[in-house]
Amino acid sequence: LQSTRGTVQAFSPFDARADAEALRKAMKGMGTDEETILKILIGRSNAQRQEIAAAFKTLFGRDLVDDMKSELTGKFETLMVSLMRPAYLFDAHALKHAMKGAGTNEKVLTEILASRTPSEVQNIKQVYQEEYESNLEDKITGETSGHFQRLLVVLLQANRDPDGRVDEALVEQDAQVLFRAGELKWGTDEEKFITILGTRSVSHLRRVFDKYMTISGFQIEETIDRETSGDLEKLLLAVVKCIRSVPAYFAETLYYSMKGAGTDDETLIRVMVSRSEIDLLDIRQEFRKNFAKSLQQMIQKDTSGDYRKALLLLCAGDDE
Repeated sequence: LQSTRGTVQAFSPFDARADAEALRKAMKGMGTDEETILKILIGRSNAQRQEIAAAFKTLFGRDLVDDMKSELTGKFETLMVSLMRPAYLFDAHALKHAMKGAGTNEKVLTEILASRTPSEVQNIKQVYQEEYESNLEDKITGETSGHFQRLLVVLLQANRDPDGRVDEALVEQDAQVLFRAGELKWGTDEEKFITILGTRSVSHLRRVFDKYMTISGFQIEETIDRETSGDLEKLLLAVVKCIRSVPAYFAETLYYSMKGAGTDDETLIRVMVSRSEIDLLDIRQEFRKNFAKSLQQMIQKDTSGDYRKALLLLCAGDDE
């Protein structure tokens, strides 16, 4: 499903066999021609990359991803292998990986479940079941606890009210309930936040946030920040930000993956790849608007080598 707001579009005229041959040549013999690999694979849509991998196997009896893993290294390898993952599998794989071994990467659970639409979540659950023969909800409840777990489970139900006419009386009521559950209560009534933020429609919640500001004098983010902590706080904030604007949420996620010392490459790669055919152009705009520099400038400054070249090609331009 290609959106016109992605930076990666289907390439035309497309010849899967010619691409496969060029990739084989780039990896054959001594040394690897990384430039060719990144130009071809980033210049094709995910669906086309799958066709190239099929042609590669047909022509050479070799697995393209295995060859890439043996020829490429480091963050560049991670990025290129991520680009080769079938789009429908991307989120399920990321969630599976986040819960592998000791400890759980809550950041990944938060980012994916807060930002995906109900139909995307339904899809993730189905793919997870088919690919890994286990139930995503059971897996998540086994790995998490408390209110953080409960909000994840609510989001996993993918039963958010569809957008429709907004009922102002209900907006007022929800805003009051949140105000009483947060600012007015000694100790916060997290359950109210979980139910309202996890089930009301997007357009309804946007009105609730405005009304909340009128009633309390605070942005709802400020209240969440003050009244909750840890993984629950991060998840509630992610949900609120995604209700306001998914591209703005990802712009902020990308910014903080690169800000300060060291780069959170795992997050940088996951967001750049997963949004490249959906809304990366919108994310770039929000980035420029909110952080006084462009995504391209930050990638340029924060990364290097073939990894940088590949990320810049995915970013596909500057926003002056």
